Amino acid sequence: MRAKTKMIHGGVTGDDKTGAVSVPIYQVSTYKQDSAGNPGDYEYSRTGNPTRHALENVIAELENGESGFAFGSGMAAITSVMMLFEAGDHVVMTDDVYGGTYRLMTNVLNRFNLSHSYVDTSYPDDVEAAIQENTKALFIETPTNPLLKITDIAKMKEIAKKHNLLLIVDNTFATPYWQQPLNLGADIVLHSATKYIGGHSDVVAGLLAVNSDDLAEEIHFIQNSAGGVLGPQDSWLLMRGIKTLGIRMEAIERNTVKLVEFLQGHEKVSTIYYPGLESHRGHDIAKNQAAGFGGMVSFDAGSGDEAEKVLSRVHYYTLAESLGAVESLISVPAKMTHTSIPAGRRAELGITDGLIRISVGIEDADDLIEDLAQALA
Repeated sequence: MRAKTKMIHGGVTGDDKTGAVSVPIYQVSTYKQDSAGNPGDYEYSRTGNPTRHALENVIAELENGESGFAFGSGMAAITSVMMLFEAGDHVVMTDDVYGGTYRLMTNVLNRFNLSHSYVDTSYPDDVEAAIQENTKALFIETPTNPLLKITDIAKMKEIAKKHNLLLIVDNTFATPYWQQPLNLGADIVLHSATKYIGGHSDVVAGLLAVNSDDLAEEIHFIQNSAGGVLGPQDSWLLMRGIKTLGIRMEAIERNTVKLVEFLQGHEKVSTIYYPGLESHRGHDIAKNQAAGFGGMVSFDAGSGDEAEKVLSRVHYYTLAESLGAVESLISVPAKMTHTSIPAGRRAELGITDGLIRISVGIEDADDLIEDLAQALA
């Protein structure tokens, strides 16, 4: 079954009892048991819900995993994965990581003596050098947020296997339509499903898939124990979003290519970050491990003041955090998504005050280009 067909027909589809084409929303907390202590397939919706179960089956199939799991947010998914580890363990992480992930690791999980090191994972030698005796996992984003750095997933698997580490990949930007990290050796792949998978700015959710029954058992135990599960209404919204993920990603990438071509010729744009550019570091790796380059592009407008001017003048770009929606979104990471990262650290990474991040939508590309042109003028 090919990707777009799998998004329509994968997992649990419809309802055998009624013939409904869409999976019903089981808005229920508990389930009748035939006798005490002998539940059927479901007993309590934190443990399992038919609507959520259908979604979890779909993400497992899309990522070619053994099992899938749905959480109340992307951060809930990441937190649950980190609960696999114990006090005293260490994790090597991509340096250009999402601000919420940075905040979680630096300001929350450090309280439980789970340590971490930030490394530019696009340099494998630096990754290997950061591994300690107590290192248990490599956690990578590729492409990263907001500089679109590319990490070689297969190379990370070689390192992880050598040192007996779990390989965890945040696949939010690429989506399972363009990139399947489990196929490249990852053990766990996760998404902020709020973004492209939902696709319509109407749901907050997290998804993950694992490559083994042992990991599935551990994650389910944590999911049930910690309770950060996704509700049935939001599960249904994600399944609806998944059905159009393929055609949305193709339309978004076509628009992004045109927008990047425009930015390349603009005198006020100094640096462009987009994996589809041959000049982008990691372009060849991205081309080999993913079927597309995605719809995220960042560029430097020169200063914080210039960035503010652009944001105040656009009409078709919504000034908002998040990404991956049908409408184009624009932001300044230094003041929005990455404010939790200290200014000095942002400067080290290259997240300047003038850096603008665009999540390209499915509007007419010419309208998007004309709007950005007048804003930059």
